[in-house]
Amino acid sequence: MSVRDDVAERIPGGDAGLIVAVLLVIYAAYVLVGVGLGYSVRGQLNTVGVLTFYIGVFAMLALALNLHWGYTGLFNIGIVGFMAVGIYVMALVSKPLYESGGAAQVGGLGLPLIVGIVAGMAAAALLGAVIALPALRLRADYLAIVTIAMSEIVRFSFLSGELQQFRLFGERVGFGGGSGLILDFTNPLEAFFRFFGLWDAYLGFVSAFEVLIPNNPKPVVDGLVYGTVLLGFVAVYFWLLKRTGESPFGRVLKAIREDEDAANSLGKNTNRFKIKAFMLGCALMGLAGILWLMTSGAVTPNFFRPRITFFVWIALIIGGAGSNTGSVLGGAVFAALLYQGPRYLKNLIDTVIPNADAPSGFGPAVSPLVSNFDPAPLFFYTIDSVRQLQLVFMGLVLIWLMHNRPEGMLGHRKETAAGIPLTGPPASASAETDGGDTGGGSDE
Repeated sequence: MSVRDDVAERIPGGDAGLIVAVLLVIYAAYVLVGVGLGYSVRGQLNTVGVLTFYIGVFAMLALALNLHWGYTGLFNIGIVGFMAVGIYVMALVSKPLYESGGAAQVGGLGLPLIVGIVAGMAAAALLGAVIALPALRLRADYLAIVTIAMSEIVRFSFLSGELQQFRLFGERVGFGGGSGLILDFTNPLEAFFRFFGLWDAYLGFVSAFEVLIPNNPKPVVDGLVYGTVLLGFVAVYFWLLKRTGESPFGRVLKAIREDEDAANSLGKNTNRFKIKAFMLGCALMGLAGILWLMTSGAVTPNFFRPRITFFVWIALIIGGAGSNTGSVLGGAVFAALLYQGPRYLKNLIDTVIPNADAPSGFGPAVSPLVSNFDPAPLFFYTIDSVRQLQLVFMGLVLIWLMHNRPEGMLGHRKETAAGIPLTGPPASASAETDGGDTGGGSDE
């Protein structure tokens, strides 16, 4: 057992304890940086809320991708396309009806938010089935080509003027085209608390924060509460994928990943299993897209560029494919260090060295290093351009990981072959260890 595995084994609470410990370390680091930057209580809480939001969305997407790649070996690089379908269909269903003279250029069908969320997930799953039916019969690299092409087709379709507005069931609806779509439905948090009759109680909870934030605490509290809701969804994703992986269905998926021919020889219809797994993962990606953007007020097609897909892949590789715990940790580490981290690093260095004069271009930054061995101009240029160089840093991290730690943070972890403890009656245990069914149920 390595030192890393030994430390993980000693953390109370198992995988849940490991995730909580990593999150606490990340939050503590951000609070310390906030103290160094001189943030007020409002700034600290706002930072925690934003960080929690990105940890939640990247962990959900990494878990959904883990079902495709980690469990089944399906190489999907069109994640952002399923996110786009989820939020756009949800908006089409749940936006209010069009009113002449209103702020929104197009309306929706005016149905409740929950109906829109289910419709968005169903549309993403249906798109996954349409792609999977022809592509899964081909090699993995062809599926990759098809999925990334699909994501760009989806983006250009939402950019198209043909779909900017049209009529559906007699109502004027549409996707807004290149100018984007205003998400003018009820705020999700307000809709949730009003549904359970807790809206007044929530406003009272917000008022309690006036002790810490005297001036308009509601946006900060909304951010913290919504981030906490996203962490709840991460827990649901984790539980769902854990149960799926331990079920007979999940064991067949892992068999397909390891050797599809062997699974076929055992009489399993591998194409059917792959299509089901692909549709489930696509629905989860659609839901993650909805939760990411439903509180943003508006959505534009250019948000859904392929780089979001590669962000999710980096998060999964950091944590380790095939491990749900690794997927959550990878999403958290990616959000904290590579997505939000560079901006806070720049702010911290600007605070520590306020009068640093960064060169205006790459040439003036490199010249002193070559001529006088002076690295300071290149350092300050790099810090000043950290947002523009963020993708370069991510690429370097990805290359380093693929060369030195391709199995991710947690390494190759042992997975139980059966979801049922092997300490049961001997008669049933023998069947389970063979990967067979104990009750005559179907793997599907």
